[in-house]
Amino acid sequence: MRRSHPDGAGSVEPGPPSVVVGVGARRGATVDVVLRLVLDTLDEAGLDPLEVAELATVDGKSEEPALVEVARKLGVPLVTHPAGRLAGVAVPHPSPAPVAAAGTPSVAEAAALAGGGELLVPKRKSGGSAATATCAVARRHAPVAAVSGPATATATACPGVHDLRHHGDAEVRDAGLTDLAVNVRTGTPPAWLRERVAASLDSLAAYPDGRRAREAVAGRHGLPVERVLLTAGAAEAFVLLARALRPRRAVVVHPQFTEPEAALLDAGHHVERVLLDAADGFRLDPATVPEDADLVVVGNPTNPTSALHPAVSLAALARPGRTLVVDEAFMDAVPGEREALAGRQDLPGLVVLRSLTKTWGLAGLRIGYVLAEPGLLTELERAQPLWPVSSPALAAAEACVEPHALQEAERAAGRIAADRAHLLAGLGGLTGVHVVEPAEGPFVLIRLAQAARVRERLRADGFAVRRGDTFPGLGPEWLRLAVRDRTTTERFLRALRDALAPGA
Repeated sequence: MRRSHPDGAGSVEPGPPSVVVGVGARRGATVDVVLRLVLDTLDEAGLDPLEVAELATVDGKSEEPALVEVARKLGVPLVTHPAGRLAGVAVPHPSPAPVAAAGTPSVAEAAALAGGGELLVPKRKSGGSAATATCAVARRHAPVAAVSGPATATATACPGVHDLRHHGDAEVRDAGLTDLAVNVRTGTPPAWLRERVAASLDSLAAYPDGRRAREAVAGRHGLPVERVLLTAGAAEAFVLLARALRPRRAVVVHPQFTEPEAALLDAGHHVERVLLDAADGFRLDPATVPEDADLVVVGNPTNPTSALHPAVSLAALARPGRTLVVDEAFMDAVPGEREALAGRQDLPGLVVLRSLTKTWGLAGLRIGYVLAEPGLLTELERAQPLWPVSSPALAAAEACVEPHALQEAERAAGRIAADRAHLLAGLGGLTGVHVVEPAEGPFVLIRLAQAARVRERLRADGFAVRRGDTFPGLGPEWLRLAVRDRTTTERFLRALRDALAPGA
């Protein structure tokens, strides 16, 4: 059907609407305020009002005049949900006020996510001295199925409520917080690497030439250069794979980094999840992956669980006709890089992703690479824009795979292992804190009651930690902690002990 823009500027024939706008409003909120908030929030997400399928809110607001009129102007139904149902929806930005008023920590976010999907814009408030309306925007994708299997995999009842685009950097945007939320090694980049990057600035007038960096990466892994593709961070590789591949049955093993699934959904692919079980440390059993899956994505070591899967288990997933994507973004933080598949050429369909941003502190420069058979890399390169990796990033790639850099990375991995052991010992002495072990990455995952309250108390005491409920397979009781030096860890453990105290 045709729908008109709310400002009356003509009509078009839209595709199937898939956007849900969740709204909350105080009694007396005006149509103009709510409509302006909704349109501004849609604009922030780059969405046309014609993409909206419904306006959603809590039952008690079903007859609120402003919401009824805004839905009419948008040409969509006003859909309401019982407060009890919304209270069970995990939301990224809970607040105490709506709990008292409506029984849910965020009417807008919970209403937007009530039918599943991906949160595109988190809760926004109307302007003025006292906000009278809130708004959040989600997109409903094709259903994301959960795959159940024997022993270590379980199905999820509501796979769509996780904010796949929430990352640790969102936790540390407030100044003055000690960062345990982002998995970038502290004290980086080192002085010698900054100097190499700075020296590359003299060549900025020329277009980037990645040949030397590509050869250096190939040499580091003992591969022919045709099996290496440089990317603007490992995250870009997920987008390239989603654009270039046409899987019939795509499976992502969770909990893990959420960008692979987000990229596949954005490209219009149907995604299934294999959810690993906390009871056995989120270990991977290859038998839980559907036999006919032709695209499988798994992290190793896995973010956020810090599980390091045996190379033999991952290799068992490789077969002709299947693309097996192994995200090794944190493998250089594992002493000896044991269980790595980078450099293997004997496994059919193997794709290994590496990042140089975590160990070397280059998150702002964006540099990573893909290791795979040449035919697939040709397809991925076609999906890239021209000159996707800058000259400074290429200089960094070349520098970070030189022998002295690899030796430094190995020493850093040893220090991380020792610092992680110190953190784990301290956590083990705290009542009510369950730690996922064995942990092998530069971070650990913990489960505790009232994690959201503890996280906010830690922020008040100057520490940022990563919430876990945005990872499929985890809920609001999980937190991820980056491994830091012993002095920082001791300060953090004292703050955590205070946050866990009764009445804190």
